Amino acid sequence: MGYGGFGGFGGGNMQQLMRQAQKMQQDMQRAREELDAREFSSTVGGGAVTITMFGNKTLKSINIKKEVVDPDDVEMLEDLITSAFNDVIAKIDIAEKETIPQIPGM
Repeated sequence: MGYGGFGGFGGGNMQQLMRQAQKMQQDMQRAREELDAREFSSTVGGGAVTITMFGNKTLKSINIKKEVVDPDDVEMLEDLITSAFNDVIAKIDIAEKETIPQIPGM
């Protein structure tokens, strides 16, 4: 009773594995493209600052309400922007883990 193919795998099994790997790669690429095109937003400070980014972490926009712009308190505005930015990045990271198929062992 012989086993043909590579390392005990029959030729048909190897072809099936290759097809599955190719489909998985296509699924991952499609999921990545869909995620990259999605928009994610974070609003902080009661609506004072909103940052919108695409799933590929490219900045789309920053909206700042005029009332929050105080030349004597630039640090507060910087903190709001930093907070909104970090929050939107965290949202993208979560969506990425939920959307992109994971490869075991990677």
